[in-house]
Amino acid sequence: MTKVYTEAGGTDKRHPYWPRSLSIPNYTENDRSMVEILTFLFSVSGLLLFVTWMVTGRDVAGLQAGRRLSVARRLALCWFAVCGFIHGIIEGWFCLYYSIIPSDQSFLSQLWKEYSKGDSRYVIADNFTVCMETVTAVFWGPFSVWIVLAFLYNHSYRFVLQLIVSLGQLYGAVLYFYTEHREGYAHSQLGHPIYFWFYFVFMNLLWIVLPLLLIADAWTNLSSAQTLSDNKVRGKEKTKRQ
Repeated sequence: MTKVYTEAGGTDKRHPYWPRSLSIPNYTENDRSMVEILTFLFSVSGLLLFVTWMVTGRDVAGLQAGRRLSVARRLALCWFAVCGFIHGIIEGWFCLYYSIIPSDQSFLSQLWKEYSKGDSRYVIADNFTVCMETVTAVFWGPFSVWIVLAFLYNHSYRFVLQLIVSLGQLYGAVLYFYTEHREGYAHSQLGHPIYFWFYFVFMNLLWIVLPLLLIADAWTNLSSAQTLSDNKVRGKEKTKRQ
């Protein structure tokens, strides 16, 4: 049975969030289980991974006939496809409905209430999380999808997009962890195997480790392209002198 919690002249502690003294007016307990919510999240992500993997296995426009994207490049595009879903849809929902999530029973609102057990800043609409998630949803969601298309059609700006999005993701993730660190990890049950280590640490650490790798990849490819361009200019200058 769904429970609705309201404040009654004092601090409401009848919610699963930390700190326990947190006041969440009109909080409504989820009627969806953690298993249902995580199954949805990982099923959709898995489907996107599969579809993107299959699509990126075909010949790419602009590449020499018979040449295809490498395994590493296809995995990177699978990552950006999932980022498009998470940033654009899930985080997009948060930036639109953050004010009603504590009492709302829509599926994605329940997803955010479940995740908030690892970081209660989301269920209280903390200013930093609202601003960060809005930027992420508006920019990095569509840009992630754009990256996939840019590589599929071999556009010249594909690594520029990869660098921009990965830098934005890394910056947001670092601020996300650092702001909570300065607050003494007060918004999660410190050390809890699921809520702290899985929800808060692992699921967000991905947006530090993978963007770092993709920044290095973009840096290498852009540097190589600039070197090639510089060598062509030097070659033309030498030809003119002769």
